[in-house]
Amino acid sequence: MRLPVIFLMMTVAIDAMGIGLIIPVMPDLIQEVSGGGLSTAALWGGVLATIFAVMQFLCAPFLGHLSDIYGRRPVLLITLAVVVVDYMVMGLAGTLALLVIARALGGAATATQSTASAAMADLHPPDQRAHGFGLIGAAFGLGFVIGPLFGGLLAELGTRAPFWAAAGLCALNWLLGLLVFPETVTEKTRAFSLSRANPFGAFYALSKLPGLTQSLLTIFLYHLSFAVYPLVWAYFGTARFGWTPGLIGVSLGVFGVSMAVVQAGLIRLLIRRMGEAGTALFGLIFLAIAFTATAFVPTGAIALALIPLAALGGTFGPAVSAMLSQRIGAKRQGELQGVLSATAAVAMIVAPLLMTTTFAWFTAPERAAPFAGAPFVLALGLTLIALALFLTRPDRAATS
Repeated sequence: MRLPVIFLMMTVAIDAMGIGLIIPVMPDLIQEVSGGGLSTAALWGGVLATIFAVMQFLCAPFLGHLSDIYGRRPVLLITLAVVVVDYMVMGLAGTLALLVIARALGGAATATQSTASAAMADLHPPDQRAHGFGLIGAAFGLGFVIGPLFGGLLAELGTRAPFWAAAGLCALNWLLGLLVFPETVTEKTRAFSLSRANPFGAFYALSKLPGLTQSLLTIFLYHLSFAVYPLVWAYFGTARFGWTPGLIGVSLGVFGVSMAVVQAGLIRLLIRRMGEAGTALFGLIFLAIAFTATAFVPTGAIALALIPLAALGGTFGPAVSAMLSQRIGAKRQGELQGVLSATAAVAMIVAPLLMTTTFAWFTAPERAAPFAGAPFVLALGLTLIALALFLTRPDRAATS
């Protein structure tokens, strides 16, 4: 495997590790700086997550457009440096205002993933891009498995230790990129365009491609439904099966490993057999099956066994990204990946309220028959709409 590809995978893995490292200590840190209790920490945690997603939505197309003009290398190195500053500010923060600033910086710098995806597209011919995007997904999955584990261990050293560890990892990755990552954009592109550098202008410019608006809506619904796992899974396991934090951690580890196996290896085999469109359809079908089974699962052991089905659903993302990438010229790969990242960000702005409110309403103490699986039924409905949109997209004949 080439060094640039390894660097891109490490970038995404470390990005995911950084997120996972700080998850175990965020409630304690917020309580520490706010002086409030756990409910206050949960409220501010939601505010910080929303700020992060909003900044990602606003900045990902801008930085993706810049990477088309000035290259992937400078944009990646700059955003990695900003991420280092983000973690350092959080490690030093003594007020909620500083945490807000840090999360805004972190959201603005999430172009690491969209730019890494664009660079991966640069490094692979069109018929191999789905495999490259799968490697990105696998790296994220592995990073997300390792991050919380080390975050919990580092928390023993204090609430600030995981932030400094995350900053150190990102700094080392920045140094590696400086030494080994070449520029992957080989063609000169157009001049800077403000209309393409903001999310609304970028969406409009790309929407002129036949069927792209419908594809983006399908991707939005996919991310919105898939968010049920990170947002509700822990509460679902606790309410339905009485899972302990340790068992929840194990289940998340199984999920991360399953995603890594599917996206690093299996997706390549699926695309050889079924093509990108067939693989994307495969992913949506298995995701619908996973949501249906999980919503009504009778035991915790079966719930754990269903995790690989959800991981199979994760084949949709890389496959549909590859489909769209093949329809966009080499000069606009960064713009496309920025729009895809912004689409995911919009889903993550909406998903917390949608999924957690559904769970809270159906499991409230006054419910005669609480139903913890309700968010998965909602996710199933969203997936079925996505499936219908995917099957009726205008460009279906060209991508079948």
